[in-house]
Amino acid sequence: MRGGESVFDSIKDEDQIIAFFPCIRFENQIMLSFRGQAYQMSEWDMKKKMEYDMKLMDELRHYYMLVNKMMIVCMNKGLKLIMENPYSEEHFLRRYWCFIPSVIDKDRRERGDYFKKPTQYWFLNRKPSNNLVLEAYADNSVDDAVEFQQKESCQDWKDAWNRRRKKEYDKTGAKTVRVGRSMIHPDYANRFIREFII
Repeated sequence: MRGGESVFDSIKDEDQIIAFFPCIRFENQIMLSFRGQAYQMSEWDMKKKMEYDMKLMDELRHYYMLVNKMMIVCMNKGLKLIMENPYSEEHFLRRYWCFIPSVIDKDRRERGDYFKKPTQYWFLNRKPSNNLVLEAYADNSVDDAVEFQQKESCQDWKDAWNRRRKKEYDKTGAKTVRVGRSMIHPDYANRFIREFII
């Protein structure tokens, strides 16, 4: 936007950008933190909550500026872009953005994903294809999605960067899976591409 070199300079008119934009400050759980009602804040005094609110607002502003700049650059250059972010009534972009999503997928399991996880997609400089995909899911998609949702036990663990993760055990306890909610099942990605992009 300032006229310097940009990663967007090498993108051609026939290319398509698919952006999984960070949702860390847009998703609905952030509202609990702003209100001081998040679980980890239960012992905080009002002063600490307010100081944290100011930090959150700075981060929210940073991400909001970035998402708008990305869109404006793509508008100016005529680049095709599809952006993904979670969907909920409390999602910041749903409530406080002028760009309306083109596709809202309220239950991703219906296209073979691991989790329900409602998701919205913005299409810029192109429309969704809306192709009809008439085929059954692969054997490991919907059944696995149900299995992952019906896990009986979880165990916390730390990864190499000291981030909190969970080991999820299936109903028999015989195998473990490490599927985060941000992971996309290959069946879902395949169907989404054929239904909305190709």
